[in-house]
Amino acid sequence: MKTYKIACIPGDGIGKEVVPAGRTVLEALARSRGDFAFEFTSFGWGGDWYRAQGEMMPADGLDALRGMDAILFGSAGDPHIPDHITLWGLRLKICQGFDQYANVRPTRILPGIDGPLKRCAPKDLDWVIVRENSEGEYAGVGGRAHQGHPIEVATDVSMMTRAGVERIMRFAFRLAEARPRKLLTVVTKSNAQRHAMVMWDEIALQISREFPHVKWDKELVDACTARMVNRPASLDTLVATNLHADILSDLAAALAGSLGIAPTGNIDPERRYPSMFEPIHGSAFDIMGKGLANPVGTFWSCVMLLEHLGEVAAAQRLMKAIEAITADTRLHTGDLGGTATTAQVTAAVCEYLVRPH
Repeated sequence: MKTYKIACIPGDGIGKEVVPAGRTVLEALARSRGDFAFEFTSFGWGGDWYRAQGEMMPADGLDALRGMDAILFGSAGDPHIPDHITLWGLRLKICQGFDQYANVRPTRILPGIDGPLKRCAPKDLDWVIVRENSEGEYAGVGGRAHQGHPIEVATDVSMMTRAGVERIMRFAFRLAEARPRKLLTVVTKSNAQRHAMVMWDEIALQISREFPHVKWDKELVDACTARMVNRPASLDTLVATNLHADILSDLAAALAGSLGIAPTGNIDPERRYPSMFEPIHGSAFDIMGKGLANPVGTFWSCVMLLEHLGEVAAAQRLMKAIEAITADTRLHTGDLGGTATTAQVTAAVCEYLVRPH
């Protein structure tokens, strides 16, 4: 029987509640199937670790993760620690350290969830946003000088490389080709950003010739926000830069009903290193410890984790469980207008998984 080694990094806030819920669901799924198992290792990195050790994770933390099959991550963010420290010291350290250059964010309206677009049928909003995850606006290039003086200067440089753009474009075209509609939208801002984004457009055209069966178009990022609201059915797979996709995927999750249901995968497509899967909702300290966090985003991230491991049938089973639970409005958490708790939703998913099928 195959045993998968999974690193669990709850991080901060409600990550400490939803990651254990995800582990519980994965364990129930493995027991119900009997053809694979999980070996979990937990890492207490995050804000509490920073207060005790002066760093968000150990300097050699990547070595502890390197032999894992996958990583299940909660959230990074603490109201008492500057955001750039929590992000760069943990999540981005892992993403960039393991060259997880493809961030994949599926979005659709799940059964029982009432999205805010009243004229949008569930079938009209079924997207995957591919986010370049290693460079661009989050390359970390820049600095500050003369702090506190009138001549203070601060720069953040968006850095794009041909190799980086080619590989994310190729990944996005390949993903679009595998989806039924074979449709890709390349998000850009080359009217104003006349160097790197023009190269982005040129490389998109170049890579498109490798995928003659994919229909693709180009959309300015500001226009894309309007298109997501006004013409959701015209979109399917989108590819965008690190910052643009970060913003668009939060909009997408809101249009699908809640950030609490949205998953993501930080993928190393070449499988040199473990990939990392996480909900996108953040640490949500305002509801931390109250048992109110929506674990669906974590469960859907576990679906992506299973797919990445090649356990497609198990992933489909878990996705059906998620859809069955969201269809029951009595099991909606507060972000969806309900009163269900994290524990109740988790128990319901586990109960579904152990039923005969």
